[in-house]
Amino acid sequence: MAGMTPLEEIRHSCAHVLATAVLRLFPEAKLDIGPPTDNGFYYDIDLDRQITAEDLERIEEEMCKVAKENQRFERFETSREEAEKLIREIGQERYKLGRLADIPKGDPISFYRNGEFVDLCAGTHVNYTKKLKAFKLLSVAGAYHRGDAGNKQLQRIYGTAFPNKAELEEYLERLEEAKKRDHRKLGRELNLFQIDDQVGPGLVLWTAKGAIIRKELQAFIAEELRLQGYAEVFTPHIGKLGLYRTSGHFPYYRDSQFFPIVEGQALSHLADEGCSCSELSNRLNEGDVDGFLLKPMNCPMHIKIFDAEPHSYRDLPVRLAEFGTVYRWEQSGELNGLTRVRGFTQDDAHIFCTQEQVEEEIQGCLDLVRTVFRTLGMTDYRVRIGLRDPDSSKYTGEEVLWDKAEAALRAVAKTLDVPYSEEAGEAAFYGPKIDFVVKDVIGREWQLGTVQVDYNLPERFDLTYVGADNKEHRPVMIHRAPFGSMERFTGVLIEHFGGNFPVWLAPEQVRLLPITDDELAAAETLLAKLKAARIRATIDGHSDKLGAKIRRAEVDRIPYMFVLGKKEVAEDKVTVRSRAEKADEGTRTSAEAVALLLERIGEKALPVA
Repeated sequence: MAGMTPLEEIRHSCAHVLATAVLRLFPEAKLDIGPPTDNGFYYDIDLDRQITAEDLERIEEEMCKVAKENQRFERFETSREEAEKLIREIGQERYKLGRLADIPKGDPISFYRNGEFVDLCAGTHVNYTKKLKAFKLLSVAGAYHRGDAGNKQLQRIYGTAFPNKAELEEYLERLEEAKKRDHRKLGRELNLFQIDDQVGPGLVLWTAKGAIIRKELQAFIAEELRLQGYAEVFTPHIGKLGLYRTSGHFPYYRDSQFFPIVEGQALSHLADEGCSCSELSNRLNEGDVDGFLLKPMNCPMHIKIFDAEPHSYRDLPVRLAEFGTVYRWEQSGELNGLTRVRGFTQDDAHIFCTQEQVEEEIQGCLDLVRTVFRTLGMTDYRVRIGLRDPDSSKYTGEEVLWDKAEAALRAVAKTLDVPYSEEAGEAAFYGPKIDFVVKDVIGREWQLGTVQVDYNLPERFDLTYVGADNKEHRPVMIHRAPFGSMERFTGVLIEHFGGNFPVWLAPEQVRLLPITDDELAAAETLLAKLKAARIRATIDGHSDKLGAKIRRAEVDRIPYMFVLGKKEVAEDKVTVRSRAEKADEGTRTSAEAVALLLERIGEKALPVA
């Protein structure tokens, strides 16, 4: 890995020091790879015993000893034959020989030595281990060799490193804050969603409270879509394989899709013929056998809706939107709460427009994404333009069409007044895209909204419209999803807000706290008024003292509390207490208190804390 930054060199060097320490403590360990990452480094290790938390402490202590020994990192090159011999001599042939085979013929084969440790490695590293002054081992997780579930599962030791201890401490503090905000933990505590093994890994059960957040988000974006002239459509959860063969999703994405559904009679007939599972898979891929596919994408169905009637240039653009649920076969080890699932609902839309309308329509999509981020206080973001890799065969369509699509995205990106980068190889197989990468309140980056320009699917489906010249022309298709998916976006929001949702999104917007049972009747009357105003409210009717009720509401992250005591009831008033201020905001009449909440909800006010 040539051309590393100084921070990457520190982290890569720490990975080698980690491996050095592991082999000192566990000489029987077999090593795979140990690269730097965006947040640190790791090393994949094959060891017959489970590495424990206590082992991590011992390994880290040994790493400190290695660093203090001030070992020099020395690079040397060998022939392929000499490399194979050396790998066998150090007893690391189990995985290193495979890594050696990955190196293209003619490329240099290099090793790095520090102290007694030698590793097949392209580099680069720091000069001496004494430069490694701020590192920390974090965790151990399972990782399949080469990411293939068919291979042996290794133990991946994660760590992080920085140039100095101050930066390390700052990062570790952010990690602790991230643990507190973990959407899986908060999702359980606030009863927002469930994932049940009997239902299936990666399949989300939205509880009543979580469903409120989802519905509010959908209502918010749906209103913005209405203002921009979108038509809402609905499509089924499955479609025929032929549809996805035409689009290219099948068999192109077959490894990330659920296995096709073959009709019962056809499956029985194939079984009678002695057709094996592998043969069936091949025949499905080749189109010899038909069936249905759990919908991996909404776009082919939106294409069929557009194509169901003729269009003139005067009809364009046609904007179709859907909260469409799709299904992907994610590896079980990659599933993660709401942020990596197997069934998810996209706030999906597809625009069919003329070539002349492309830039304006992209601009409208990007304006919508920015409206979403601004409303939710996610104002620190950058833009990433995903381009095709000219050397890759995964992209479909003519080069001239790709050039047009990429030029359109570049032109609009320049108007955004935010940093943007271009990354070859990150385009969808049918077209380039703009992704929004958002920083949350503790500095973590999340890829959220996306806009894609597509000249290829209209070609594959032979879409046309009649132009001003009375001839048929090919429309351009734009894919866009400001949220990306409702599941992932909600998971990010839970962590961004730490569960302290703005009042318009909060499942429970206000809780009434009668001080004694004598105020319960007045609380019930006020509750009816709040519900009539469509404000989500409950009463804490427990016999606890007021302080306990306040603490319970704070733990439940309720934005507002209305306290009703004897005096307040006599004057038809409440004492308003907000979660953000953690103090009373004064006494208001019940009508004023309801109006205050309606105002905060209507303006979509962000939480202060």
